[in-house]
Formats: sequence, C-alpha cells, structure tokens
Amino acid sequence: MSDSDLSPVAQALGRVPTGLYIVSTLADGRPLGFVGSFLVQVGFEPPSICVAIGKGRAHLDAIRAAGRFAVSILDEESSKLMGAFFKKYEGDETAFDHVENEAAPGGPPVLTGALAWLDCRVSGEHDCGDHVVVFGEVTDGARAREGDPSVHLRKNGLAY
Repeated sequence: MSDSDLSPVAQALGRVPTGLYIVSTLADGRPLGFVGSFLVQVGFEPPSICVAIGKGRAHLDAIRAAGRFAVSILDEESSKLMGAFFKKYEGDETAFDHVENEAAPGGPPVLTGALAWLDCRVSGEHDCGDHVVVFGEVTDGARAREGDPSVHLRKNGLAY
C-alpha cells in the first residue's frame, strides 16, 4: 500500500514517533514479553508510565495476574534483540531463553543489553478501543549506558 492510498488520518498518525521497548512480566513463574511501542511517561510523583496492549493478548492477562511489568528501553545497539520477540516458540520456551536477561527487583525480566530498564507495579488500566492502557508506578530502574533510545515511525498510524 502506498502512502497515497492511506487516509489522511492514517498518514498523520504515522508521523507520531514512538520508542521501541520490550515489555515483560512473569506468567506462571516464566518470563513473557513483547515488543511494545505505545508507551509514555504519565507522571512525576510517583513516577508513572503507561503502555497500551492489544486486547486478547496473553501478555495483558499475564500483567494483570502478576500486578507487575518491566520495560527494557532499546537503542540502536540493543534493537537487534527484538528479533527473538517476533518468533513463535513451542512448549515452555520463550524469547527470554534466547537473550541475556536478569530479574528486575520486582521480578519481571529485563534485557541486560538494553539501554535502560524500568520496573513497575500496576496502578490501573483504561479500556481504549482495541487496546487496554495499563498504568504502572515505576518502583525501580537504571540506565546501563549513555545513548539515545530508538525511535520508530509508522507509515500507517492505524496498523502495526
């Protein structure tokens, strides 16, 4: 589909920059994560972020059950780690079996190769069309190195 085939709204929304993140939690004690880009800081005190998760995704149910999630903030150096999260795995295997990771203080895994990470306690959620926005109070975090986060632009702001 060419840019001219997209609606003006889709084209305009496609210019909204987003970061690239691995959003993770624990599901039955096993790490579970996905590549997320709908994430934003929404408060200073307490420090808070929110992430939009597609309805019907197992990740949403797992975050609700765990009451916690973590975010690994990717940069150019670590963006190659996303590949493991686009693959389908059998049985108990997850993407975290293929990337170096460690547990954040609250339990969810974070990528050791990421630019930075945040550990969050779920503080609420809001239904938002085809996504649910999950709010999290940031309880811990760290920057691993100097650098700028990866920024992503979509051509079509109405689809991934």
